[in-house]
Amino acid sequence: MSIEIQGLTGLIVLVLNVWAIIQIVQSGASTGGKVFWTVLILLLPILGFIIWLLAGPRAPR
Repeated sequence: MSIEIQGLTGLIVLVLNVWAIIQIVQSGASTGGKVFWTVLILLLPILGFIIWLLAGPRAPR
């Protein structure tokens, strides 16, 4: 894989993770839940994002 594709992939993962963390902070989850999901995304950027997308707290609408 070329360096350009790797860089673009890394940028996309970063943007998605920042978006997910913003959504977590705005959600109605407990403080402990917010910390758990944020740490999961920070430690496992791709897998944590996917797990959060499927099972994580949602922002109030």
